[in-house]
Amino acid sequence: MTALEARKLAEEDMKAGKTPSYTDLREWLDIVDSFGELKKVDGVDWNLEMGTLSELIARESKGPVPAVLFDNIKGYPKGYRTLFAQNASFKRMALNLGLPMDLANLDLVRALRQKLTTHQPIPAKTVTKGPILENVMSGDDVNLFKFPVPLIHELDGGRFIGTACLVITRDPDEGWVNFGAYRGMVQDEKSMSCYISPGKHGTIQRAKYFEKGKPCPVIISVGQDPVLFMVSGNEIDYGVSEFDYAGGLKGSPIEVIEGKATGLPFPAHAEIVIEGFMDPNDRKTEGPFGEWTGYYASSSRPEPVVRVQNIYYRNDPILTCARPGRPPSDYSIAKCMVKSALIWEQVEKCGVPDVKGVWCHEAAGGRLFNIISIKQRYPGHARQAMLAASQVHAGAYLGRYVIVVDEDIDPTNTFVVIWALASRSDPVESIEILRRCWSGPLDPRIQPGKKGFNSRAVIDACRPFEWMKDFPPVAESTPELKEKIRAKWKKVIEG
Repeated sequence: MTALEARKLAEEDMKAGKTPSYTDLREWLDIVDSFGELKKVDGVDWNLEMGTLSELIARESKGPVPAVLFDNIKGYPKGYRTLFAQNASFKRMALNLGLPMDLANLDLVRALRQKLTTHQPIPAKTVTKGPILENVMSGDDVNLFKFPVPLIHELDGGRFIGTACLVITRDPDEGWVNFGAYRGMVQDEKSMSCYISPGKHGTIQRAKYFEKGKPCPVIISVGQDPVLFMVSGNEIDYGVSEFDYAGGLKGSPIEVIEGKATGLPFPAHAEIVIEGFMDPNDRKTEGPFGEWTGYYASSSRPEPVVRVQNIYYRNDPILTCARPGRPPSDYSIAKCMVKSALIWEQVEKCGVPDVKGVWCHEAAGGRLFNIISIKQRYPGHARQAMLAASQVHAGAYLGRYVIVVDEDIDPTNTFVVIWALASRSDPVESIEILRRCWSGPLDPRIQPGKKGFNSRAVIDACRPFEWMKDFPPVAESTPELKEKIRAKWKKVIEG
């Protein structure tokens, strides 16, 4: 199918109220362009201009933040492009997931949560052909600077090719494949450093190779279907292949090709794929890098180097990038939405009933400040919900605050959450402190050189269960009365 045919079919689907399907990043871009959420920019410099312009667009756009496609980049041929902010709108996230594209905020979280109730991984399909094999660089021909790798922030320690990426590894003992959005800094034409936070599945798998005194095979995809990046940046259960998980979300298997040096799978429809090995004794200084917390918190340290064996890439390749930094960033809303649905799912799997909503606040990067809404059913229900939300897999890493509220509180509405916190909690009775929780070098509150533990506050902002019925009623008109008056005085209300 040609790009024009794919776009026409997508437009017909949208007119019929259907969410279009797509095969690869290029079809996805055509669809996004057709509904007005793609901004094309020519003539930027890879040196800070792309990163800063992405920051300004993400913060100053009126309406949904567009995906930003840069071309004619200084020093590079036309057609060698970079894409920022791919998942920075609810509509594009719904497109990725095959959900109704008119949903937003908690409605979209609820729809994803519902989809996860029936989600089943679909095993990836190994193929021998795909667009990614159009070009291959090997050995002496390898050159990471062939692509317009950006210097994103002013204080970054180098040019980062791995931001909106998949770092693919395989467990040497159990055989399952993991990928994560672990950052990668170019060291020179033929090597890059790979930073993986402590406790992440990629760290565990890499450590198993290193403990055996063996190099760790790795593949880094730096241009791919946005749903793969969405999965890459979130916590999936240990032992589950992210390719299989993503296939379950799309409803069809992800086609993968096995790397000729490592045997690891990578997306057949990817744009740029890097293949190599990490050796336990081969390290170089990595960082600093401006991160999603809004700080250069991880500083610099020696990290394992990927010695690149092969680079696979399409004609006119698209390097996918993310610009983390002080929120809001060009992907923070996507992090909030997916993280909220995952915590909701995992809390319910722990046996907590009547969860009405979860929201991971964008101001906290989708991790540091999380709100869960419940309908209280029994003594201790609120404590159970907030403790579970703070420690399930999707909520445990680098958390800081969890607030539990009643079902009348919209967790996405900061104003009413603060109202509930101010009026329904008592500091002595309502706040618990958990110590020695999972954190890491990206946490700006951990003193440099200290271990990766943090504390977190879990706060009960619900009406006290034992006298909930006697709690003062809310001073607000009933929904029935408001509708009656609204209908009568509609012209006055609407001005």
